[in-house]
Amino acid sequence: MRIVQLANFYGARSGGIRTAVDRWGAGYVAAGHEVILVVPGHHDGAETLPTGVHRISVRAPRLPLSGGYRVASPGRVADILRHLRPDALEVSDRLTLRGFGQWARARDIHSTMVSHERLDRLLGIALPRSAARTMADEANRRTARSFDTVVCTTDFAAAEFSRIGATNVRHAPLGVDLEMFDPQHADPTVGARFADETTTLITHCGRLSPEKRADRSIAAIAELHSARRRVHLVVAGDGPRRGALERAARGLPVTFLGHVADRRQVAALLATTEISLAPGPHETFCLSALESLASGTPVVASRSSAVAGLVDPTCGALAHNNAAGFAEAIQQVLEMPRPERESAARRRASCFRWPDSVARMLAIHHGADGGAVSVGQRP
Repeated sequence: MRIVQLANFYGARSGGIRTAVDRWGAGYVAAGHEVILVVPGHHDGAETLPTGVHRISVRAPRLPLSGGYRVASPGRVADILRHLRPDALEVSDRLTLRGFGQWARARDIHSTMVSHERLDRLLGIALPRSAARTMADEANRRTARSFDTVVCTTDFAAAEFSRIGATNVRHAPLGVDLEMFDPQHADPTVGARFADETTTLITHCGRLSPEKRADRSIAAIAELHSARRRVHLVVAGDGPRRGALERAARGLPVTFLGHVADRRQVAALLATTEISLAPGPHETFCLSALESLASGTPVVASRSSAVAGLVDPTCGALAHNNAAGFAEAIQQVLEMPRPERESAARRRASCFRWPDSVARMLAIHHGADGGAVSVGQRP
């Protein structure tokens, strides 16, 4: 089967979307399928990745205020697709590429839209809640009608489609690399860069964009610092909010690493830190939280996001969406015996494996998915 993956908002510094698309593609190739990935780039080009995925880059302009993302023109993408003749189309962009459901249907090609975000929540950042919900519902109806399948990674992500009565929604939880992200990669020299043995090392790992709410991580550290708690926050990631966040963190025990390209360095940091923060209130999965759990690091997350379905009281805590709420949740986790919370985090992450996620997606592309699978349950 020839599977073509489409993704805008995919670049060298992308986070969860790029990881999911790449891991799925590699899994499809390993299962014997041909995979072509079409993404925006600085210039037109084609290459075969080490995984065997053929990646086509479409020259595309940078999107202003996005932190470097590029968006390929749907017309250019359509020109390429006409030559590729896919058997299955997987789209990871609900905004600029959603028209390819109709394109695929007109050619009798099985199409799948992957919902990597909650549209109602994103619109709600700028619009009144009722208006955001109305606009999202209408857009989601069009998406559900035009694609054969809508894939959601969590119940949280699927909720806005359930609200409109969509019947073609399927669940495909993401996975985590349990070898890359492992407690054994803890490195005392990493911790020593930022804190001594009397200081609690805390990490925020993720893109510094408005919806991720890294400001709440910094505000929580400010609360703990004011209470004379010895803590140090390491922020791993970059994005359009970095300048404002650095200004907010002045005088606080906070270190900004910027984008960390080496996944081994990220794994060492996550395995060394005592707590990982996931303050984004709209996260539909949050791979960095799952990678933290796999590293044996408990997670403190927003109780209004999908991470609430990943974290339980044995391996982290859920916080109200304010500084005091996150500071309180951090204190709560630190009261747990460290060996117990670390082993519980690792056990929780072991429920999410990439081979299971790939198998689930392949069943969907074959049109033989067999219905929904609950998050955390093996497909």
